[in-house]
Amino acid sequence: MILVLGGAGYIGSHAVKMLIERGESVIVVDNLETGHAAAVHPNAKFYNVDIRNEEELDEVFMENRIESVIHFSANSLVGESVSEPIKYFDNNVFGAINLLKIMRKYEVKKIVFSSTAAVYGEPKQVPILETSETVPTSPYGASKLMMEQIFKWADLAHGIKFVSLRYFNVAGADASGEIGEAHGVETHLIPLVLQVPLGQREFITVFGTDYPTKDGTCIRDYVHVTDLIEAHIKALEYLRLDHNSEIFNLGSGDGFSVMEIIEVARKVTGHPIPVKLSERRPGDPSVLIASSEKAHKLLNWTPQKNSVETIIGDAWKWHNAHPNGYKSNKGAE
Repeated sequence: MILVLGGAGYIGSHAVKMLIERGESVIVVDNLETGHAAAVHPNAKFYNVDIRNEEELDEVFMENRIESVIHFSANSLVGESVSEPIKYFDNNVFGAINLLKIMRKYEVKKIVFSSTAAVYGEPKQVPILETSETVPTSPYGASKLMMEQIFKWADLAHGIKFVSLRYFNVAGADASGEIGEAHGVETHLIPLVLQVPLGQREFITVFGTDYPTKDGTCIRDYVHVTDLIEAHIKALEYLRLDHNSEIFNLGSGDGFSVMEIIEVARKVTGHPIPVKLSERRPGDPSVLIASSEKAHKLLNWTPQKNSVETIIGDAWKWHNAHPNGYKSNKGAE
């Protein structure tokens, strides 16, 4: 059985769906702080448990024969992490320590870990390589880097093998339109842009138009959520073949500016999407693009949905059908 931590969240719910479709038995652990009960797959065994609760997490391992873990359970808002650093180290780092203690106890030796490009901070080179300097500029990025270091030492001491996947901007939704992105506080560009045609905001604010890019707005690397999950499954297969622990970047390798995203969203939705220009936000790098060559070579992973039209189209299909996220699903969350 595969234990998916955070399996009621945006990315975790997509992982659970794909794993079950491929014949895997899946257990979901989620405290529903940011996840949604309605996003939990009906064929997954669900535990409403916080991974920091050692006794309850121990029961999950005791009751099930867990072979491997995929870990999505973390607080992940960069801005919030700056104002609430203790919350982030408590949930992300202490949660990981608690998990590893129990994995060691029950001799579970494989974990795929959802990391982040935020571990790099302000990149000195683009595209970013796995060997690029890691100098996080937020407690969120620092907590994820700390988790990677803890996994490394746990591997050396206890043989718990891990794959850490550092990814950039995840977007889109499952093609079925059944599950998608729904956050209490939305901070991601594509769903924010789509709130305009949904009538939930009058315009989209563009922060900074004087960056050294083709149109003066920031450039980011977007990866479709189903491509991202494919990489997690390939990482799990990699560990099942008894490979050593590894770290991989995941991205499309292409960059799209904020204005390009807005223009594609206009075409997809048929809405003019008014724009309000504003000053730069502190700490926003001009260009963030990943090199995924290592993942391509060692995991045989290549994004299949790297067209930004497909990414935004699938996101729009979900948001248009569920304008209030999971609250529109029979009142459930």
